[in-house]
Amino acid sequence: MTPSPRRLRLAAALSLVLIALAAQAQQPPAAVPPAAAPTSPAPIIERTPPVTDADAKPPADGGAKASALTAELFYEVLVGEITARGGDPGAGYALVLDAARRTRDGALFQRAVEIALQSRSGDAALAAAQAWKEALPNSREARRFELQILIALNRIAETAEPLRAAIAATPLPEHPLLMAVIARNYGRATDKKLAASVVEQALVDEVKNPATAGLAWTTIGRLRLLAGDSTGALEAAIQGQTADPASDGPPLLALDLMDPDRPLAEPLVKRYLASPNALPELRIAYARELMEARRYTDASAELTALTTEKPDMPAPWVLLGSLQAQGRQDAAAETSLKRYVTLAGALPAEDEARRGLTQAYLLLSQLAERRKDFAEADRWLTRSDSADEALGWQLRRAGLLARQGKVQQARELVRGLPERNEDEGKQKLQAEVQLLRDAKQYQPAYDLLAKASAAAPQDADLIYDQAMMAEKLNRLDEMERLLRRLIELRPDNQNAYNALGYSFADRKIRLEEARTLIRKAVQLAPQDPFIADSLGWVEFRLGNTAESQRILEAAYTRRADPEIGAHLGEVLWTAGDRERAMRIWREAAQADAENETLQETLKRLRIKL
Repeated sequence: MTPSPRRLRLAAALSLVLIALAAQAQQPPAAVPPAAAPTSPAPIIERTPPVTDADAKPPADGGAKASALTAELFYEVLVGEITARGGDPGAGYALVLDAARRTRDGALFQRAVEIALQSRSGDAALAAAQAWKEALPNSREARRFELQILIALNRIAETAEPLRAAIAATPLPEHPLLMAVIARNYGRATDKKLAASVVEQALVDEVKNPATAGLAWTTIGRLRLLAGDSTGALEAAIQGQTADPASDGPPLLALDLMDPDRPLAEPLVKRYLASPNALPELRIAYARELMEARRYTDASAELTALTTEKPDMPAPWVLLGSLQAQGRQDAAAETSLKRYVTLAGALPAEDEARRGLTQAYLLLSQLAERRKDFAEADRWLTRSDSADEALGWQLRRAGLLARQGKVQQARELVRGLPERNEDEGKQKLQAEVQLLRDAKQYQPAYDLLAKASAAAPQDADLIYDQAMMAEKLNRLDEMERLLRRLIELRPDNQNAYNALGYSFADRKIRLEEARTLIRKAVQLAPQDPFIADSLGWVEFRLGNTAESQRILEAAYTRRADPEIGAHLGEVLWTAGDRERAMRIWREAAQADAENETLQETLKRLRIKL
């Protein structure tokens, strides 16, 4: 029997699709292109544990299933796929969506949505999702797609009803993931206040249910925080913990809210951690927050408690070791870090707990270097197998050679390192200059920078470094010329204004001009503690001791750097607060006893710590 033309066309279409699919199987899946606002949603379709439309109740009218595709509909789907892949996604979308409507098949509706998303047509994707929901009212996937597309299109006000329906249809065990998805997706909205309001209205029943209240209040709080309402976010965290003290959501939110201006946040974290079932990961996060706030004693206490309670958990050991190393408790630090290396080294390479190995090796190397065991320090540096860190580690090895007086050998090591790009070449140059600077070989360092700067006259970093080396050579006119050239070349370079102003202040010359220069630097980088240090120093030189102390206190609070500590100590000493001055200087010496500014200050004032 001769095949009909229709069957021939169907066979041809099927062959083309199979060829295309076979070719596609050889390639990694293509990424969905990013969507363009406002009509094209971003590809943010996220799901709670997958539930297919086969799990939903069948349509009341016994609508056809996917297996009931007629030959004609099958042909329509194939042609739709070919058309979409062949450069006409609009026509392909229409064919697939038509087939989906006629069969009431969830997989075809989803494919129509995907074609629309891939062609960056947000409105078409929404239309397909809504048609899907209309055809299969019990489909959770249809509602989920509709909701997330509306969010991506920034049509937040229209999401209230779909959100409530999605929450109501989600089984209780899936609520933690659902709440995380809601917070993440609504957090992308442009109008964050509206997003927070819509979600809060949708969760009105959830916050009344003890089983869901903790997570619901956490979600509300996160969206309030994103909307700039930190007070409301804290209130949500308090409500969440009151409703469900065992939930980890409210204390996690409270961690993000910890601030001296919000004293009620930290007690939420402490209350949770006092419970016997508190997550150790949350205690680690709390310790990190304490470290960020420079509350090292409190952080050490938390980590010590955790390493005692869970001695086989790797992560706390590296944090505790870093704190101990910073506090010059070298023996304890070495014990903690080696414990971490043993525990983390036994884990699979992809395990997150192994990520601290590089930090542990570096800290152990630094501890060995402190006791001048350079061979041991080098052995720890050779342990790292991170390709991304390879150049940095070799440069550190060069630094160890220089510390042993082998400066020329160190320079040869640096120069022999491969460089994959221009940035790595510049990194090598800067490392070699640093080696010479540390060895007080200022002239060769200056010559290297002058040669590099001549080859790249617009490079702001090279000009700045050359100016700083000219200062070391006491070629102060040359330093000023280079810095003014940098200001002319890059009028937004705060470091040039700061360096020139600080140089004047430190030499007690042109102090008004120095203050003007440094204030300009402050305008460009208002949060930089080192520039604030310069401003405090010039105020001190001008005789404004109280103002100087205020500025330096704030700078030292932001960054307890030895140089800032040296200046603050001198201001306190001059103001008569000599006990506190000595305490600040001792802290600075503990952090870096060899800091040049600290050494010069103590020598000039004839202070012995």
